[in-house]
Amino acid sequence: MSILMSMTMTNPIKKWAGGLFFLAGILALPLSAEAQLRVEISGAGSSQIPVAVASFVDEGISTQQISSIIKDDLTRSGYFKVIETTGPLSETSPINFSDWKSHGAEALLAGSVQRLTDGRFDVRYKLYDTVKANTLSALAMSGTPQYTRLTAHKIADDVYQKLTGIRGIFATRIAYITKSGSNYQLEVADADGDGVHVAFRSKEPIISPAWSPDGTRVAYVSFEQKKPVVYVQNLVSGARTLVANYKGNNSAPAWSPDGSKLALALSRDGLTQVYVVNAAGGGLQRLTNTSGIDTEPQFSADGQSIYFTSDRSGGPQVYRMNAAGGEASRVTFSGNYNISPRISPDGQTLAYISRREGKFQLYAMDLGSNQELRLSDTVKDESPSFAPNSKYIMYATEINRRGVLAVVSVDGRSKQRLTTQAGDVREPTWGPFMK
Repeated sequence: MSILMSMTMTNPIKKWAGGLFFLAGILALPLSAEAQLRVEISGAGSSQIPVAVASFVDEGISTQQISSIIKDDLTRSGYFKVIETTGPLSETSPINFSDWKSHGAEALLAGSVQRLTDGRFDVRYKLYDTVKANTLSALAMSGTPQYTRLTAHKIADDVYQKLTGIRGIFATRIAYITKSGSNYQLEVADADGDGVHVAFRSKEPIISPAWSPDGTRVAYVSFEQKKPVVYVQNLVSGARTLVANYKGNNSAPAWSPDGSKLALALSRDGLTQVYVVNAAGGGLQRLTNTSGIDTEPQFSADGQSIYFTSDRSGGPQVYRMNAAGGEASRVTFSGNYNISPRISPDGQTLAYISRREGKFQLYAMDLGSNQELRLSDTVKDESPSFAPNSKYIMYATEINRRGVLAVVSVDGRSKQRLTTQAGDVREPTWGPFMK
């Protein structure tokens, strides 16, 4: 996390740290270890598709009720209105389409669960269009009991894609930072906040996690050497690679789309500037050389450009340059304080934090029209991260003096919050689609 602030500390929740700028809130409040995230829906899309999700036949043999997980996923998306049903319905049951249509359902899910002799569960489902009286999709998946939630998320993803034409993100993962006493944790969870596990613990602060494009690694900044140093953590093996430990501050890692490089903000030569380094370390290359502070680099979706924050115009603004360096052009002009650029995977939208009238709020800009939209109604927002389908943005904010995560659709209509039962949660990064 890297935020431009004046030496006068005009905002009390932020501080200057020798060219590395980070929110003090992550260092302050206690957290319960491995606390489950709780989802609160505070908004929904205006044009919702009414979908009936019947209970799956024999789903009670599973430790997780698959139909309930699917309902929760579809409801959280903001795109669907879930129609209540009575009784289970198998994918082989005869369907009275006119009856379901009369109950207001334009689509219907039905399915079943069976335990196989090897202990795995076989899950089958069908999605029906009740208006056209036909089958839209049919899936059969089997897996061990611990993957029941993943199976349900994949079914919800299939429903989302078949009914909206957009790839679903329910089976993706998120990572974020928590703190419990004197212990800092990098935690990984399902996109709905379930299935939390700790990827890395430290007695010193951890900041700026960034998920690799293949979903197997997370880069982050650790203070365990009493200064900010960049590591890459393998989530499969647990192995760590020290990527950047140069003189001064090493901060704000961001992956290239092919996963071969990391863009960084380093103060090794004085003021913080933008560099790139190989993902395994080495091959350092400086990209900016200005008399100001250049930080928070982010590769564009096609890897051809890098967006970053710079105060070269007097106040922090978002700029864009070629991925090999060179002349930079200013991107943000509304307001005198715009930071933390993030580019949507489809390359169409820029998300950033803007300070206006003393409020730090999430904005999105259509890069084709340069039209911007304020997406949040909170006032201490930070760390935006796009969902891999480009339709949602997760960010950290503060509610009632507690750090929470929030998710908003890029049109601002669907909103939700993810909180822990006690304490703070910060710095989200949304993982990629898994193969």
